[in-house]
Amino acid sequence: MPPSVPPSAPAPTAAPATATWTEAGQPRQARWRSEGGRAVPARIEPVEDTLTADHAFRLASEGTGLLWRGDFQNARQLLQALGRRLDKPPRKPLPPPASTTEAFHRQRMLQARRAHLLGLLLVEVAPDHTVALRRAPDLRAAIDGAWGPPDGQPSLVALRECLGLVGAHEWRKAGVEVPALGGSPPRRIHAHYGVFAPVRGEYLDLVAAAPLPPGADCAWDIGTGTGVIAAVLAQRGIARVVATDLNPRALACARENVERLGLAGRIALVESDLFPPGTAPLVACNPPWVPAKPSSALEQAVYDPDSRMLRGFLAGLRAHLAPGGEGWLLLSDLAEHLGLRSREALLAWIAAGGLAVRERLDIRPRHPKAGDPADPLAAARGREVTSLWRLVAA
Repeated sequence: MPPSVPPSAPAPTAAPATATWTEAGQPRQARWRSEGGRAVPARIEPVEDTLTADHAFRLASEGTGLLWRGDFQNARQLLQALGRRLDKPPRKPLPPPASTTEAFHRQRMLQARRAHLLGLLLVEVAPDHTVALRRAPDLRAAIDGAWGPPDGQPSLVALRECLGLVGAHEWRKAGVEVPALGGSPPRRIHAHYGVFAPVRGEYLDLVAAAPLPPGADCAWDIGTGTGVIAAVLAQRGIARVVATDLNPRALACARENVERLGLAGRIALVESDLFPPGTAPLVACNPPWVPAKPSSALEQAVYDPDSRMLRGFLAGLRAHLAPGGEGWLLLSDLAEHLGLRSREALLAWIAAGGLAVRERLDIRPRHPKAGDPADPLAAARGREVTSLWRLVAA
């Protein structure tokens, strides 16, 4: 049985928005929750089991939020029916994309439209984090794990997001095997809600195999997330690892994983935007790989507008390297194959940071999409390579 998982505090957000609607002739309101930062629907209409999928689709297409008051399982079926309507091919087929870049942007637009429309089927979560619908399961553990303890307020949330809380909670309990951490069976990393799980393990194989700089008794892991890179470095024998992140959810997640692995005495967790003060002989960073706008907290681990974190890391790295030290940049070249960033731009950022490339270690991805011909981005994924760039002061 997986160990029990205590809830963690949610990431800080702006002042909570309030959803308002009229029900049974009375004004109602509740806290609005959206991980993707979606605006409160301008109109919210309570609906029940008599609502047909076609009518629901029309209302949602007009921007109406559908507050479900019927059977919970029927709501799940309605969500699936809405998804099927969105998946229907358009009456007038779109012309083939002119480039992989266009295919990427088209896919992101379709995903955004789908998420917006499906996100308009809403449920109310009571102040104690129960969902008072017929045949509703007990979601309190999953909701507590994502939002923190009950705060005494009712909330409105998209049913799709609510189901995502449940899926994330199960992933968190089960964890992800990480062969690079050793053990038989391999040790596991448990990702909290909103923290990206290390499901792509090839970059961790690079971290486990790359030659350590001479005398590297200390290392930094910038943007630690689950803490997995810090843990691999500690497992390799580095006496002290400092792991940084700005997201309190990530820091809570990393702390839990570090404690599970028995590494709490060797890994220090620091809330910081990129670098902590001082220098280190080894500074590792696995920034988001694709320069595009994220649509949820989880996507911030994958999408980084204008490569802000990547450029910030490269611009500040040299000042934080101890004499003879190395920076390890873990990066996929998928963005290059998508036409979103060029290799020349990456090399220019490295040079502008006063850095030189000592070595580049490459590995091919093993995730299922890498060989899926039905994926709209199959051409780019088929050429993808993940690299560990060993960077030194020029």
